[in-house]
Amino acid sequence: MKVVLVHDWLTNMGGAEKVLIYLAKLFPDAPIYTSVVNYAKIDPFFKTRKIITTFLQGNRPYINNHKKYFPFMPLGFRSLKLEKCDLVISSSSSCAKMVKIPKGAIHICYCHTPMRYAYFAREEYVSRLDKWQRPLANLLLKYMRYADKKSNKHIDYFIANSNEVKNRIKEYYHRDATTIFPGVEVDKFQVSETNDGYYLCLSRLVYYKRFDLAIKACNALKKRLIIVGEGEALNDLKEISGPTIEFVNRVDDQELINYFMKAKAFIFPAYEDFGIVPIEAMACGKPVIAYHKGGSLDYVIDGVTGVFFSEQSPQSVTDAIIKFENTMFNPFKIRQHALKFSVERFQKEILDFIDKLPLKNK
Repeated sequence: MKVVLVHDWLTNMGGAEKVLIYLAKLFPDAPIYTSVVNYAKIDPFFKTRKIITTFLQGNRPYINNHKKYFPFMPLGFRSLKLEKCDLVISSSSSCAKMVKIPKGAIHICYCHTPMRYAYFAREEYVSRLDKWQRPLANLLLKYMRYADKKSNKHIDYFIANSNEVKNRIKEYYHRDATTIFPGVEVDKFQVSETNDGYYLCLSRLVYYKRFDLAIKACNALKKRLIIVGEGEALNDLKEISGPTIEFVNRVDDQELINYFMKAKAFIFPAYEDFGIVPIEAMACGKPVIAYHKGGSLDYVIDGVTGVFFSEQSPQSVTDAIIKFENTMFNPFKIRQHALKFSVERFQKEILDFIDKLPLKNK
């Protein structure tokens, strides 16, 4: 069976890129098509694979900011000429699923979410722009919604990375989807029964992650909070931070594990599609304080693996931290729950799904 993989962009390492690695390891001969690439900022694994980029890459060896090419990505993916194959798997939260499919091939879209900025979070994104930019942005996003929905007729099957995304696919695309949770490298972590008394946030520092809520709550309670990550929201987050808030830039794998193991709990304030990092924290036996909406509903069990807060407000997060500090948690039970989200489970469910497809060559 000849398989081709397609991914939105390879300019940073996030949860979607980890999923792509797990897919690529299932299909060692599969080429990877993407819009643009920056090898300096992605896992060395990708240097071992054949990667084909769109015309947006040009002759440049790397591209730092994929966002400025966003208006041209539909055209970029539509212009790609995929190798003849039996199966195309697109890993997409943007334009990768718009790619033209070779005749006779089946197309599975592993959907991380329908475009945030074109659907449910459009107003949030547009509101951060200058007033003169907003009409242009709304026009662009209207086109993106059109191109996005049009591409769905070339997708045979949707796989959603969470039940939240499954519901979004139904709402925005009017299509059914099968939920297969992303794989998490839970075996990299081990239970820690001790902590250094700090709360932890870890992710790209972008606005929709809502780290401002965790900062304001920890400011009010005078609790120590460590935020690990880089991104466009960094300066704004520093401005609202009190003396108990600490920022840490990029860390290696061992340093990341150490931050998890020494944390009191992990705070996850975003309305997220799924969320791999909270499960990594749970693999260390650490409870998760999460927003009661989105992907966290698939793995946080209130009072067992963490606590929920009901509103994206500083007071709601503050109340959740107080509730957490008055609740007993079993770190071994938390880790046992996290093991259900292993990479091996993800890969098995993907292969089981493919095995049921009407492919000529298996």
